[in-house]
Amino acid sequence: MKKVLVIGSGGREHAIVDALSRSQKVGKIYCAPGNAGIAAMAECVPLKETQVEQLKDFAAENGIDLTVVGPEAALAAGISDTFTQAGLRIFGPSKAAATIESSKDFAKRLMARYGIPTAAFETFDDYGKAIEYVGKGQFPVVLKYDGLAAGKGVVIPETLEEADAALKDMLLDARFGKGKVVVEEFLTGPEFSFMCFVDGTQVTPMTLSQDHKRAYEGDKGPNTGGMGAYSPVPIITDEDIEYSLEHIMKPTAAAMVAEGCPFKGVLYGGLMKTPSGVKVIEFNCRFGDPETEVVLPRLESDIYDIFSSIADSTPMPETIWSKDVTMGFVMASKGYPGSYGKGYAITGLEDAMADKSVRIYHMGTSSQDGSIVTSGGRVLMVVGSADTLQNAHDKALEAVGKIGCENLFFRRDIGWRVL
Repeated sequence: MKKVLVIGSGGREHAIVDALSRSQKVGKIYCAPGNAGIAAMAECVPLKETQVEQLKDFAAENGIDLTVVGPEAALAAGISDTFTQAGLRIFGPSKAAATIESSKDFAKRLMARYGIPTAAFETFDDYGKAIEYVGKGQFPVVLKYDGLAAGKGVVIPETLEEADAALKDMLLDARFGKGKVVVEEFLTGPEFSFMCFVDGTQVTPMTLSQDHKRAYEGDKGPNTGGMGAYSPVPIITDEDIEYSLEHIMKPTAAAMVAEGCPFKGVLYGGLMKTPSGVKVIEFNCRFGDPETEVVLPRLESDIYDIFSSIADSTPMPETIWSKDVTMGFVMASKGYPGSYGKGYAITGLEDAMADKSVRIYHMGTSSQDGSIVTSGGRVLMVVGSADTLQNAHDKALEAVGKIGCENLFFRRDIGWRVL
């Protein structure tokens, strides 16, 4: 039986651990650093996701057969390169390939060079030139910080005043660090998340999902890392999926090979069905969060075999997806995505999970004196599985109602576009 190390501490990693726990090949799972929910399924290791050398040493000393990387920060820190050089098997792209997420400018230039459909754009590192350019254009406009910003580096100003404040924040005050800003045309249409298992030019699609970025119901409030998701996405047709695979995901994988940084891992396409066709909003170099929490519960194939085939560059096994559908609600700390308190006790989790078609993934929890408490902005994701999206929605919300915590809020309207 295989030993697997999962890197990360959120809901995405909990879903990966959950999927690995269903594998016939896996005997022992470690997670670094993990969280209070993951601790029920895996042995948590007190190492941060970016402590690359210590993680490598842990994997070597403990005979880890495969390491699976969740967060982009670890990939951008070059964890895959370090492990590979040490002869350790790892699932996740190289630091060079992770640039498709860690630099918005790199991704946009790649798409422009290889004819991959996306919004028109310009990149600036000078505040004066950026505000002059934005002032001549149309609103709303999309402003993206060029580097990693934990899902908070995108602003969609409706006015010049809002754009000015955001550009000052990113370019003058260097809120996310010294960097550039990509200014993009604003596209309209439903967004969807298309994740693919990729090994060079081998591209195997996963089932689609749709995330809800805004903090409050009715898609109001600030952008977050995601307040809920569901899978599949009935408003996206089979033709849309085929187009996205053949004209976006496969050409992007081929482009990365041509650029000398072949991609190995999960390539995430954040796509939009615009009136003029499907276009790329963004690429990520790893599983999406919260999309993973609704996609992986539907995977019937053994995920260890998929991860292994990509780590070893052998042909990918077939992926089989359940007919059941999933919907998940994120319970977040009051104040998120701004500042929020921590350490609030959470009750009712066992009662909420009594229904076997409900899964609860911990996103930001820790253990304190025998109880589970909040320790992050997004705290829990409650996922219902059923034969229809409405039934999955109802199951998940019923479970949410059984969870007690005085400092959590959630959106009730996840899936509003299809229900």
